[in-house]
Amino acid sequence: MSIKKTGVDQQLIRDLAGILNDTNLTEIEVELGDLKVRVSRQAPAVHAIAAPQPAYAPAAQAAAVAVPVVADLSKNAVTSPMVGTAYLAPSPDAKAFIEVGQKVKEGQTLLIIEAMKTMNQIPSPRAGTVTAILFEDSQPVEYGMPLVVIE
Repeated sequence: MSIKKTGVDQQLIRDLAGILNDTNLTEIEVELGDLKVRVSRQAPAVHAIAAPQPAYAPAAQAAAVAVPVVADLSKNAVTSPMVGTAYLAPSPDAKAFIEVGQKVKEGQTLLIIEAMKTMNQIPSPRAGTVTAILFEDSQPVEYGMPLVVIE
């Protein structure tokens, strides 16, 4: 990477943008000494991440059902605090931390996100009932992505 008197090497910016596209990330940040470069793009709208609907539900009914779930995401969703891989259980053969319909306490572990070979327990920010799990086990997740809905 080269630093010019007029700014940052534009090729670096293009390379970082290419990495965003290749990895489907929404943001990447590089820091080398005093130089700090962040490249980001707008994340998809939250309403695109709705709870799966039963396959037998008519399209009109499915759309009507999805609307309350989207509204609940804005205030009841627990979002990912980091980029990584999300897991529902502490190991492949262990019982999941949570299930839909389960009551949880504030501080209770909901899931684990593996980031940079470190397992990070994600606690519940409040007590309530799990009404939706919005990711699949072992799925890559991004910062700010809704993961669980607790009402």
